Amino acid sequence: MILIIDDDRAIRVSLTLLLERNGYEVMQAEGPKAAMDVVRSNSSLELCLMDMNFSLATDGEEGLTLLRQVKVFRPDVPVILMTAWGSIDLAVRGMRHGAFDFITKPWNNRTLMERVETALELGPHKTPQTPLLFPPSLRSPIAPISQLPPRGDDTIRTVKAPPLRGGGGEVFVVGSLSPILSTLDCVAPTMAPILITGESGTGKEVIAQYIHEHSQRAAGPLVKVNLGGISASLFESEMFGHKAGAFTDARDDRRGRFEMAEGGTIFLDEIGELDLACQVKLLRVLQDHTYEVLGDSTTRRADVRVVCATNADLPAMIAAHTFREDLYYRINLVSIHLPALRERKDDIPLLVRHFIANAPSAPSAPRWEPTDDDMQWLQSLPLTGNIRELKNIVERAVLMGRLEKSPLLTSPKGEELHPASTTPQTLEAIERDTIADAINRHGGNLTLVARELGISRGALYRKIDKHGL
Repeated sequence: MILIIDDDRAIRVSLTLLLERNGYEVMQAEGPKAAMDVVRSNSSLELCLMDMNFSLATDGEEGLTLLRQVKVFRPDVPVILMTAWGSIDLAVRGMRHGAFDFITKPWNNRTLMERVETALELGPHKTPQTPLLFPPSLRSPIAPISQLPPRGDDTIRTVKAPPLRGGGGEVFVVGSLSPILSTLDCVAPTMAPILITGESGTGKEVIAQYIHEHSQRAAGPLVKVNLGGISASLFESEMFGHKAGAFTDARDDRRGRFEMAEGGTIFLDEIGELDLACQVKLLRVLQDHTYEVLGDSTTRRADVRVVCATNADLPAMIAAHTFREDLYYRINLVSIHLPALRERKDDIPLLVRHFIANAPSAPSAPRWEPTDDDMQWLQSLPLTGNIRELKNIVERAVLMGRLEKSPLLTSPKGEELHPASTTPQTLEAIERDTIADAINRHGGNLTLVARELGISRGALYRKIDKHGL
């Protein structure tokens, strides 16, 4: 049963008709007192749709108070807040107090039903045993639970996916980390926006591919966008498209990424690289599912499922006012963190044995069998390239018949990076040193630096400013 709480009778009637046409049982409440009577007495309550104001006051305090009361009596029931676009800050406060989602008035019926269905799919009657926001001890790359063999200390499986930008194509899962796998299988079929976090080489793009292929939109396109490679001046054109003549050099019509992803999934990689002005534009399309093509005043609907990824610390960026909190809540209904390999070193021996069994070998080279010293050395590496880097090291050892314990680590491309150490550098320090080295090598030519690092000049400028270079 769904409870609608709003002092506007027209809104209650409109929502009731919409929900009942879609097969849901509905009850109405015009204010907090009536709402709490239903919350206390009705055990079949599955979802609340709740306005934030019930009197002449517009500060939303009544709604926040009611939200807290609902969560005390029914902490497992999701609450979707309803507010005007200009009051999104109020909705963000509600999310901090435990609201599941928020929608803005006037709403799009299809978007609203998607939010309702997602809330019910992930609600109390269908929530998996593993929490949706994974604790550090359970964080791992993901594979479908149906593909895992019985649990065992040396269990390891691979999930294959088409090659993606940056290489990879495989996600490696150790059996001891399998308890979280059923959660992904639960959320993939929903429309829930998902945020994937983790360092480069941990498999974020492969996870996005898996989510798409196991969603109800698998027959549609998966469009991958590297937001770190799009300058602020071209953001609207790249994402929403443009008409010929919309600006200088716009000689032809161009389809935007949201149009390309119509009916499918859009994967927004490196979302932490997006500047604040572009974040506002992205928030609007994610909230209303509408956008306008540059040079065309017609409003278009974005029928897409959104999956985002980043290696940045978004909560820290929110505290530093470089990432919008409302955008964070919009993209982060479900969070999946893929841990760095150095954070789960006990998995390294299992991965090494797996790579040896599947690595090509040279006929003339003696077969390499890792010793205890070899394993200890591998487990001492920073492995900034994560699983891809470990695979590269092992395959080279198999080809040569021995493990070269070089004083310098190498990236998957074979480039020298940083001295091996039992005290790994932080990712921030590695990024700063890499950029500084590239600037020195190219004599301050930032175009060449950006090209070598594979990022846009705009992204490079932001990183230079971030690290004080």
